[in-house]
Amino acid sequence: MTYGIIGVGAIASAIVAGTSEGVESPPTILLSPRNASLAGELASRYHNVRVCSSNQEVIDGASTLILSLRPQDAPPVLRTLRFSADQFIISVMAGISIETLRPIVAPATSIARCIPLPSVAHRDGVTVILPPGGAAKALFDPLGGTIELENQETFDAFSAATATVAAHFEYLGTTSRWLAARGVAPDDAVRYVASVFIGLTPALRSGESFDRLAQDHTTPGGINELFAGHMRAHGVYALVDEGLDRVAKKISG
Repeated sequence: MTYGIIGVGAIASAIVAGTSEGVESPPTILLSPRNASLAGELASRYHNVRVCSSNQEVIDGASTLILSLRPQDAPPVLRTLRFSADQFIISVMAGISIETLRPIVAPATSIARCIPLPSVAHRDGVTVILPPGGAAKALFDPLGGTIELENQETFDAFSAATATVAAHFEYLGTTSRWLAARGVAPDDAVRYVASVFIGLTPALRSGESFDRLAQDHTTPGGINELFAGHMRAHGVYALVDEGLDRVAKKISG
């Protein structure tokens, strides 16, 4: 198997790392020359990775193509390229439907959309794929597993859910700044808040529902109950629903 990646950014780098780091027989990976410094760094780190002289060289040498361009750049770049009927196309680009891609990558017909997370670099990220099976499942199953979908609407809902990451870090930042305002050294505040949530990783891996985990970390009359109740009473969790609805509306166009 030879993978070709058009557009080398953070997610493409994570895919390269996950498929290459510590793997006894990693696949050959061809990278586009755009973002030359990052592509060159990956090629110097992994013996199975090579930077090509052009996007067309990537396409000509790969059986499976991973499209990882910025959405606004994708149509004009891809329309200049020639694809083959027997190639598999995996798009990790936000906001570009399979229907939009189909005429651009013709005569290739096997097209999948995916939402890989940065943690695929450590083979620890669950990737949503549409449609089920195929080259996308073969790529991402070893990188942490897949959730296979049949329809675009559900795919868009998963895509909307990824919009909560920055807000989560802001929440942690607010907590660490609250500590710093009370005399804690800012670096210690960040380390402590990070350690609190890193320590919850085993609980997240347990498969328990989030409601159950919340109950498990709540003592009746305790401080977790007090804080969660304050957030609930002031509609914070309802705002999460509203925010996700706004994101989903934007994604659906």
